[in-house]
Amino acid sequence: MRKVLLFGGVVLSAALAWFAISNYQSARPVAEENLRGLALSLTAAIENIALHDPSLHSLDTFQTHDIAFFALIDRQGIYRFHSNPDLIGTPLQGAIPLATLKDGVITTERITLLTGENAFEFDSPLRLPGKMLALRLVLHTYRADGVIRRARLNMTALFVLLTAAWILALALYRYTRREDRHQLEMERRQSLAQLGEMGAMLAHEIRNPLAGIKGYAQVIEKKPQDERNSGFARRIVAEIQRLETLVNNLLSYAGSAREPLGSVNLNEVISHAVDLLRPEAEQLNIEIISQCPEGIQVTGNSDRLGQVLLNLGKNSVQSMPDGGTLQMMAENSGTSVIVRVTDTGYGINREELPRIFEPFFTTKAKGSGLGLALCRKIIEELGGSIEVESTVGAGTSVFVTIPRERNHQGRSLS
Repeated sequence: MRKVLLFGGVVLSAALAWFAISNYQSARPVAEENLRGLALSLTAAIENIALHDPSLHSLDTFQTHDIAFFALIDRQGIYRFHSNPDLIGTPLQGAIPLATLKDGVITTERITLLTGENAFEFDSPLRLPGKMLALRLVLHTYRADGVIRRARLNMTALFVLLTAAWILALALYRYTRREDRHQLEMERRQSLAQLGEMGAMLAHEIRNPLAGIKGYAQVIEKKPQDERNSGFARRIVAEIQRLETLVNNLLSYAGSAREPLGSVNLNEVISHAVDLLRPEAEQLNIEIISQCPEGIQVTGNSDRLGQVLLNLGKNSVQSMPDGGTLQMMAENSGTSVIVRVTDTGYGINREELPRIFEPFFTTKAKGSGLGLALCRKIIEELGGSIEVESTVGAGTSVFVTIPRERNHQGRSLS
């Protein structure tokens, strides 16, 4: 993106610079044409006056702001008229405009007056009855050269603005680069902090079962014939299963390879999850209510979806140690199916609610903090979503949105 913006900025700057330079270069020819057109207009006026007054006295009153001076020169190089009356009848100082007098050629050039002013000299033939004179018309150029001055000013202003814009762009670029480096450094530090937190949590979760396994094993070692060994062995197995569950959840969460998706009968997945939850729920006097219309097909993996619903169900059961109601209901929602898992447990604090999907965040004494994080990962990999609403003392509702299987999206649910 930055390269595209840089390339666009260079192209735009080059185009503006080219426009300013070409506009300045064309300003001088425009000024010359303006002066030439003005000179032709004044020549026509002077010729008209001279034709009506062969004595040329009427030209004494002809003057405009654009004329520095003008004169009529004969073939001998004598001033027949000059806007400075003292020069009338005197010889021309300089070369006689023979090309104008003989061939009727119009010539123009830029000259410098004795005052140091730049002027425009225009030599044109003036045909009067019985004779031809050369009209030398010298014009001030400050008005016509205003075009050049404006073009030069515009070019200068444009280059100043372009320079300022590039300086600002360079400053912004350096600032954004610095911010990017700062952001990368912050992300690196955050990753290190998360890694440290993860390591501490894993060490804690693994150390507790290992301590129990070690203690039970030492008791068995010292008293191999003790009748209590069978109970100790069961506890060792339970702790090992706990470690195995932790490792499996960790591998599932960290794994990047996705399992193949297919059409899944959601009713069967919900029924299986409820069957697995029912023994523990009955011990805690928890009523389970499930409802899923027949024939609902969703896109996913039955084992992974079952893992999600089982994790959510276990969380709900564990939040109701004194009994309650667990509902697992499915309903159609356009191209998706929403599974709602609701309990009447103690709920989740408002401060803890935003963090419940973070890996290793848990409020349970023996929780790994991977259950909900794994649930969200599985559902998001299916293209769905998972949301939680909870009120302390009233219970929690989890809404799982799962895309419907394409071949069954048009089927109505009843």
